[in-house]
Amino acid sequence: MGSWAAATWRLAGCSGRGVLRGAARRRGSSLRGGGERAASLSELLQSSVGDEEPGEEGEAAGPRREGRSPREGTVLLFPGQGSQFVGMGRGLLRYPGVRDMYRLAEKVLGYDLLSLCLEGPRAELDRTRHCQPAVFVASLAAVEKLNHLQPKVVESCVAAAGYSVGEFAALVFAGAMDFAEALYAVKVRAEAMQAAAEAIPSGMLSVISRREANYKYACLEARRHCESLGIDNPVCEVSNYLFPDSRVIAGHIQALEFLQKNAPKFYFTRTKMLPVSGAFHTQLMEPAVEPLAEVLKSIEIQKPLICVYSNVDGKKYMHSKHIQKLLVKQLVSPVLWEQTMHSVYQRKQGMEFPYTYEVGPGKQLGAVLRKCNLKAWRQYSHVDVTEEEEAAET
Repeated sequence: MGSWAAATWRLAGCSGRGVLRGAARRRGSSLRGGGERAASLSELLQSSVGDEEPGEEGEAAGPRREGRSPREGTVLLFPGQGSQFVGMGRGLLRYPGVRDMYRLAEKVLGYDLLSLCLEGPRAELDRTRHCQPAVFVASLAAVEKLNHLQPKVVESCVAAAGYSVGEFAALVFAGAMDFAEALYAVKVRAEAMQAAAEAIPSGMLSVISRREANYKYACLEARRHCESLGIDNPVCEVSNYLFPDSRVIAGHIQALEFLQKNAPKFYFTRTKMLPVSGAFHTQLMEPAVEPLAEVLKSIEIQKPLICVYSNVDGKKYMHSKHIQKLLVKQLVSPVLWEQTMHSVYQRKQGMEFPYTYEVGPGKQLGAVLRKCNLKAWRQYSHVDVTEEEEAAET
């Protein structure tokens, strides 16, 4: 795989006093065979995971690094579904390993992901089953670019967080999962989520509110409205906590329409239906739980070598079983992104904030960070995924 997949810069620990590993846990490689049909998981595992046995979690690793200031440690943020666009990845193909990543992705997925990303059509790229793998691969390809242009940024990374499907990319970056295995899990996740979304007319509503807003009460009223329409067990709940006074509410379409119509009553100052096919991160995604749980049981997950924060509780992943459990729970739980940002950037008064890099399509996470923590945002940069090759060389 790419240079970072077999690099020696990964860190263990979460404080900027990381331990430099002597060698990567995993070694990626191209898959044998091919064809139009996606390879089976067993074939992927045999051909994408190296022969080297991983060390035990408690195993002693290289020399301990000297302490450093918080500014010297970096944070990487990985975007989620909705950040995709036709043309993403074009500016990444000149960097080592990126084309290999897309070739491997084609074998895992069974279709040409690179062509879909570069040429569309947009309607196909925006489908859940396509956009989640697309964002996953583009984000890790952006890490390749960052590692090529600014290797010290990657070497000094002490924490990562990913929004929804972005968590899988963050975990691959942190050495907890293999690229091909994680991509296969993302494939299963995306297909299961799309199937669940198509089963019931549902959606997601972005809301900006006044301080007086009571989201629980608003959702309760929306569910009561659905019940009056004869809908059994209606769903309407907060699915994403973005920044102060901004939430995403997801559930039955009738509930969301009710909230839009009655926005002033609930102190909602702005509402907008999101261009997604279902109520992600709610109970309506329950049919997707079992498929993802089964695939996660069949792949190897290890303790991350740097801090990776979970969407479910905003806290650091502690061990492999913890990751397996929360990645499944994430499907039916709200994304606590605002809380996660507070956890990542919490520090004593007067301490410097780390440099933050958003790796992947779009700058949405940077915009949210600005709302959550202006001081942390001032050290934010975005790794562009659309820069033309010719422009990059000048």
